[in-house]
Parts: sequence; structure tokens; C-alpha cells
Amino acid sequence: MPVHPPVLAAGRRHSAALRTDGTVLAAGRSGAAECRVAPWRDVVAVAVGNVHTARNTGRSHTVGLRTDGTVLSTGWNGDGQCDTADWRDITAVAAGWRRTLGLLANGRVLAAGRGAEGQCDVRSWREITALACGDWHSVGLRSDGTAQATGNNRRGQCAVGTWHDLVSVSAGYLHTVGLRADGRAVATGERTAGACAVDSWDHLVALDAGSHHTVALTASGHVLATGDNTHGQCDVDTWHDITAVAAGSAHTLGLRADGTVLSTGDNADGQCEVGGWSGVGRA
Repeated sequence: MPVHPPVLAAGRRHSAALRTDGTVLAAGRSGAAECRVAPWRDVVAVAVGNVHTARNTGRSHTVGLRTDGTVLSTGWNGDGQCDTADWRDITAVAAGWRRTLGLLANGRVLAAGRGAEGQCDVRSWREITALACGDWHSVGLRSDGTAQATGNNRRGQCAVGTWHDLVSVSAGYLHTVGLRADGRAVATGERTAGACAVDSWDHLVALDAGSHHTVALTASGHVLATGDNTHGQCDVDTWHDITAVAAGSAHTLGLRADGTVLSTGDNADGQCEVGGWSGVGRA
């Protein structure tokens, strides 16, 4: 099962999408310039930082991976999470709360930003093929289909040592999910909100973790969701012809086959105002 670079990204108060022409769209709050992506060109993947608590209003960032392996960053840089200008030979990026991770072509990982909880302790990682950032923890997918994690583990969100046959991973506020090659999902971490209730899901081709919910894309183009639904972020039952999904703090995005984007959930800052987007996807 091939793993493609993300073309949709959802944070707490903004959303971003990659267009087939290599440009980037953004919607939502831009108090720290996190939506100033109009000048970006030759981008092949996008990621956005996420924040869990309201006190972090406006403190987010957006990251873009370019075709030449360099990384663009914009937004709040209070912890140096946007200090990526000198990165080279990057093949994937991930963004979390106050930090950015970059995957080098040799399978090693770079980190910029806040590391107080150990979430940036990735220098020893090897043979990594994909990355995910939660709020306070980081996860790496290894070439042998196993996973490793570092950072805050107070809810067991880093307990991925027994996982195997993985093709992708995603990290939320206090939980982590993984997609197996057989199309099933695994989860660990905080279970109170139901975000880890994925054991019955099958025939999956993609999944993403929000702060307190998890969404998945099935082979038939439908979307599954579980967890907190306070803002309607799990109201995806009617979606169809979907080719990619992204889960934010309290909203969800879905890319349709025609290059348009659906959204549901919290729209307090305009992060769901994506109805006019078109041409989203991979070249």
C-alpha cells in the first residue's frame, strides 16, 4: 500500500491544502501569519502545527516541503519551530505543537522547536519512512513496518513498540493511531473520548488523528470517524468519493476525487471555509 505525502492539513484554527500545480491554499486564523502561503511554489506536501488549548490562540504554523527537498515555514516561531530554512534533502515533514520534524533522504530525522517533553529527541532514529506529530509526542514509521515514539507518554500514547506491518502513523493530543498493511487500524493512548475505538475498522487506505477524534478513509471512498463530536467533527457519514482526509483539533477535511474539499466541525476561525477550493491534490 503506497504512502503519499499529505495534500490536506488541519490544525486548531486553520487548514491548508496542496494544489496540483504545487501552490498552497490556506483558510482560518492567521494571527501569526500561518496562512500566508500564497507565494509558495513547487510544494509537494503540507503540514500544520496544532494546539490543544485555547490559551494558545494564534500560536500555530504551516510547513511546506518543496520538490528540491527544502522546507518552507510560516507562522508563530516562538520556539524556533519555523527555523527550517537550512534544511536540505528532506522527503517528508510533520508539524505539531511548537515544533517541526523533517525526514531526511537517508532515513534520519531533524527537529526544530519545543522539546521540553522529549518530543524532539529523534536524533537516534534510523530507517524512518514517515513521521507524525502529536501535541507533546512524535512518532516515526520505520522501513520494517514498526514504529517508535518519543515525548510525553502519560496516557500511553508512545506505547507503539509492539506494532508491526504498519504503512502509516498519525498522532493526536494524547493518542496515536497506525494503519496496517491489511487495512486495519491500531491505536494507543487516551481512550476517554473514544478516539482509539478503531478496532472494528477495516478496508482502510488512510487515517488521521485529531486532538480528540480519529478519521479514516476506506477503499470505497467513504470516511469513518470516532471520538469527540462536540463540534460535529465526526459528521462524515454522507461523504463519498473521498481520496484523502485530515483531522484538526476539532474539525475534519476530506478531499473529493474532483479536487474539491469538504469540511465539518469547528469553524470559529474560518478553518472550514474551504468550499471554494479546487484543484487540490497531487500532480
